[in-house]
Amino acid sequence: MSINEAIQWGQQAMWTIALISGPILLIALFVGMVVSILQAVTQIHEMTLVFVPKIMAVFGLMVLLGPWMLDQAVHFGTRAFEAVAQVNE
Repeated sequence: MSINEAIQWGQQAMWTIALISGPILLIALFVGMVVSILQAVTQIHEMTLVFVPKIMAVFGLMVLLGPWMLDQAVHFGTRAFEAVAQVNE
């Protein structure tokens, strides 16, 4: 395996990680900002008010996108193991 192939596999791994974790991070960010704005407007500063909606949103999104996320991870893993099998010594 050349250095260019190793760099390409590293880039593909980073892209797959971003693709899988991106939607979850974005929904947590969006829900956190909405709750923070509501807290600023109503001046209710309850700590649990931030975590419960985030947890519910992330869990709901994982239920919806879980099969797709698993498919992406399995697809990358399959390609990686196939590439390892083709490496000449």
